[in-house]
Amino acid sequence: GLNFIDLMVRQGNIDNPPKTPLVPGFECSGIVEALGDSVKGFEIGDRVMAFVNYSAWAEVVCTPAEFVYKIPDDMTFSEAAAFPMNFVTAYMMLFEVANLREGMSVLVHSAGGGVGQAVAQLCSTIPNVTVFGTASSFKHEAIKNSVTHLFDRNADYVQEVKRISADGVDIVLDCLCGENTGKGLSLLKPLGTYILYGSSNMVTGETKSFFSFAKSWWQVEKVNPIKLYEENKVIAGFSLLNLLFKQNRGGLVKGVMDKLLNLYNSKKIKPVVDSLWALEEVKEAMQRIHDRGNIGKLILDVEKAPTPLMANDSTETSEAGEEEEDHEGDNENKERMPFIQ
Repeated sequence: GLNFIDLMVRQGNIDNPPKTPLVPGFECSGIVEALGDSVKGFEIGDRVMAFVNYSAWAEVVCTPAEFVYKIPDDMTFSEAAAFPMNFVTAYMMLFEVANLREGMSVLVHSAGGGVGQAVAQLCSTIPNVTVFGTASSFKHEAIKNSVTHLFDRNADYVQEVKRISADGVDIVLDCLCGENTGKGLSLLKPLGTYILYGSSNMVTGETKSFFSFAKSWWQVEKVNPIKLYEENKVIAGFSLLNLLFKQNRGGLVKGVMDKLLNLYNSKKIKPVVDSLWALEEVKEAMQRIHDRGNIGKLILDVEKAPTPLMANDSTETSEAGEEEEDHEGDNENKERMPFIQ
């Protein structure tokens, strides 16, 4: 699985990044080839998906058994590689942190991305949940049926939400950070929960930008605990990778995966795969995520041959120019449009 966090790792936009050279990637799917002596519950030949603390983008991956889960019979390998990060993140934010219940309302940014689509599907499993989503306009046709109210990511979504729901929303899921933090807090109803789970606004160019980092930092609403107390609001953060690999909550995540697989088997949720890419095409795949051009999850397939270059350029499906300066020469970069199996 290719996630936005991989782009942030590449640019050094995370704390304590590992030393190079390194193999990126935090989730994968495949077939068990070998087992440790004390491993129980798995056999060689099992179809599995797994979390990995880096090194998932490889032909052979090793990870502790507690981070490995069997794939349902009717789930493809590409769907399985798209499943763990997105759905566990969405489920734990909605149900473990925010306690989503019948009749609540949720605002999710990047509604066309992997987590955004997982949030929308999980909300549909609870009666009468209203989902407000923001996304680039070119994605609206493809995702309009997955959310209740869809807004252009560059529009004044705060006023749009208040026009529909004057007292705001119960849950805000923010992967953008920056000025959206204050906007999200302003939209919360009493006893509402704001959850920050990413900071994609800090990624605006091909390399790490101190200016972008500083701009996002200074735009963040300075949280006043007394104000939170007076307004009865909750502010939270969520990092699945820290929960797994730094805070040793693999058992908790395993319970969540069991619930998610039950929902998948009952056909209530299904991972959305944007496209498949060969390992040799990782540059183009990361560019597609950088440009926010994907709907659902991008997958690196170790068995896929590179797709020949096509004449269309990446700017046709790119929204990079909507939130950052245009880069000279971008129009000359040809995108390999991969086949979706």
